[in-house]
Amino acid sequence: MNYNQWAEETMQRILKKLDKTSVQIGARCPHKTEGGEFNEEGISWWTNGFWPGVLWLSYIMTKDEKYSNTAKKIEENLDTVLDEFDRVDHDAGFLWLLSSGANYMLNNDAKSRCRLLKAASFLAARFNMKGRFIRAWNTEKGWAIIDCMMNLPLLYWASNELDDPRFKFVAQEHIETVIKYFIRNDGSVNHIVTFNHETGEHLGPLGGQGAAPDSAWSRGTAWAIYGFALAYRHLGDERLLETSKKVANFFIANLPEDMVAHWDFRVERNAQTPRDTSAAACSACGLLELAELVGGTEGENYKEKAYLILRSLTDNYSNLNNEEDQALLFGGTINAPMDYGIGVGLIYGDYFYMEAICRLMGNKEIFWYSSPKNDKTC
Repeated sequence: MNYNQWAEETMQRILKKLDKTSVQIGARCPHKTEGGEFNEEGISWWTNGFWPGVLWLSYIMTKDEKYSNTAKKIEENLDTVLDEFDRVDHDAGFLWLLSSGANYMLNNDAKSRCRLLKAASFLAARFNMKGRFIRAWNTEKGWAIIDCMMNLPLLYWASNELDDPRFKFVAQEHIETVIKYFIRNDGSVNHIVTFNHETGEHLGPLGGQGAAPDSAWSRGTAWAIYGFALAYRHLGDERLLETSKKVANFFIANLPEDMVAHWDFRVERNAQTPRDTSAAACSACGLLELAELVGGTEGENYKEKAYLILRSLTDNYSNLNNEEDQALLFGGTINAPMDYGIGVGLIYGDYFYMEAICRLMGNKEIFWYSSPKNDKTC
């Protein structure tokens, strides 16, 4: 099936909306919608790289410098976080790959390169040698989370950029721990796994943003699909590809009729059960990555499933015809167990939705991939 025409038409609708909302939002750091408008969290909030990512994708599509100029302003504002070490956590990849990484990839900007190297060093420094995991939040010393799989491309980039395997080694050790303790036999995924931070002893899982320790939080499942596919692209270990496929097959098998995931696959699901459009959008990116990696009939199946997810998001969960709401998508869920952020627009859902449409158009400028080495120094 040729998906290109639909993707191009949808992208034009996205860009028409962003032409207006990019001016409204400007160089702020949007997170979730309230009354149709994006709010902000603190400057170190984990989602603050996604709006620059949307802006850089818009620049790729249009070459309009209003997008790149705004993205650069946000990138400069994020220097505050890099300068205050204790505000950086496991989400360094989310913040800097989609801001500085995009700027460096597209413009070879030397300052962006330095920011990336600092962020990668901070991320690698979070590695617990006893437990072989990258520590998650700064408040918990022995916690690791599945989200970190999507931040590891920052370490692959640093190893490639510096021709220094240390960063890659940290990523590989963390991945081994994720395979052992996060990925279940059926392809479902733990959100949080805890360890004794002094001895490295494995203590067990926590429910986190899922319904229970043994549930299947859909966004965490999507993080794993995409994160392991990217790990395979960078590291070439077949186990990583097989892990991504196992999780993807679980995700697909548990989708409802309209292909947009509920917030957890193991809760009782009915018409009132919240969806998570951000999980759906991220999974579409992961499935398209898988489709490219495996090719053939299997790859075409993953691509078709990604298209069906994106088509449903566009037809049933988008604000593309709604000028009163700044988000591209509605129906995101941040944290259902805490009854927080239910049915809202989420900037990371918007980013992955736009990236997936770009991928379906054949765009190869993906910010999770390593950019070429050069001789620039800080």
